[in-house]
Amino acid sequence: MKKEKDKIRKSLGYSILDGAFYSAMVGFGESFFSVFAVFLRASITQIGLLGSLPQALGSVSQLFSNKLIALFKSRKNMILIFAFFQALMYIPVMLVFFLGEMKVFHLIFFVCIYWILGSILSPAWSSWMGDLVDENRRGFYFGKRNKIAGFASFISFLIGGFILQKFNSGKSYEYIGFVIIFTLAFFSRLVSVYFLSKKYEPGYVIEKKAYFSFIDFIKQATFRNFGLFVLYMSFMNFSVNIAAPFFTAYMLYDLKMSYIIFTVVSATSMIVKYLAMPVWGQAADRFGSIKVLSITGLLTPSVPLLWLFSTKTVYLIIVQVYSGLVWAGFEIASFKFIFDSTSLQKRALCVAYYNVLTGVAIFFGAIIGSFLIKVNNFFWSKFLFVFLISFILRYITSLFFIPKIKEVRPVEKISAQQLILNIITTMPTQGIIYKLIPFKKDKNR
Repeated sequence: MKKEKDKIRKSLGYSILDGAFYSAMVGFGESFFSVFAVFLRASITQIGLLGSLPQALGSVSQLFSNKLIALFKSRKNMILIFAFFQALMYIPVMLVFFLGEMKVFHLIFFVCIYWILGSILSPAWSSWMGDLVDENRRGFYFGKRNKIAGFASFISFLIGGFILQKFNSGKSYEYIGFVIIFTLAFFSRLVSVYFLSKKYEPGYVIEKKAYFSFIDFIKQATFRNFGLFVLYMSFMNFSVNIAAPFFTAYMLYDLKMSYIIFTVVSATSMIVKYLAMPVWGQAADRFGSIKVLSITGLLTPSVPLLWLFSTKTVYLIIVQVYSGLVWAGFEIASFKFIFDSTSLQKRALCVAYYNVLTGVAIFFGAIIGSFLIKVNNFFWSKFLFVFLISFILRYITSLFFIPKIKEVRPVEKISAQQLILNIITTMPTQGIIYKLIPFKKDKNR
């Protein structure tokens, strides 16, 4: 028993390192896919496809995750293989520059494969981590892990933007900048795979009696707490992605930001989000995931609305600070709720079905967003109309679904106002203590 505890403790440390290098890959690579598309002169429709189709296909691929776990007879082995091939996809992504008029469509194709390889392992990873992390400390652990991973993502994203800015003097020369950052992303993922290989995998058996079909899940969704949560997240992802794929295009096409200004504005939300996650994570542990979700679910919708009021860089940075703070709570609470509300035997399957529905929602949201951009003429920028529509739909979705979803474990009570005040006042301490309502001491922390 002691040996297994030691293995788990070391594995949780390796998982933090894996998360840091995975996030470095995202910062150097994935975060710049849309920028690369703009560099290749992609149309609005192509940008919408790039921001949605890969995620949708990646999500649908998760329907096969359980079968692949059974085939490989190990979650760990499956994850290592698919993560390694995901890293390799940066090679063809870099080479699309030489593929003529169809290069943007080739980029979309290779990014689709990249997302499928990365997404299909997600249910296995969630199941594996669910075995390793104590259920009473999930908010704390994942908050800490996400903060470190976010810092790695933030630094790599800033470096990536700086590299692109340095090479921004002619199309061929600028392309070299993309080659450098995508190469750094490739090696970051390889290091991530190395730390994944060091982790311990507890025994895992797929129980046939725990299986239920995707159709059965859909039929029961409105009658079950987890099903209502999945529907909420699906409609929210649909609403978010009416606007989300187009912020990059808005900043680069309409506001004509330099790469370095674009990077600073984008990275602001990123760093605030991951600094705030440990604070929100502790709050979710103590007061419940649904309490945090109910607060942030009503605050996040206003983010795209705020983009309508000014184009000044300082203003947009302030908006991004707010965005990072509220999205941190929303993401950690929704992520933690999945673990809280699913059993060990059904978790991989539930995560797969959750990701399928949210991925399809992301796809249709982006497609509708790109259509609305093409047909509207309400603002000086066509992008602003979809920002407004996204705000309205996000808010309606939260108002409709949040009251229907219930907490699944005993938690302490706190008012929304007091919790928000605690989060704001605790941010400078990065989640170590609460100033107004101190956390009880945990000797294991």
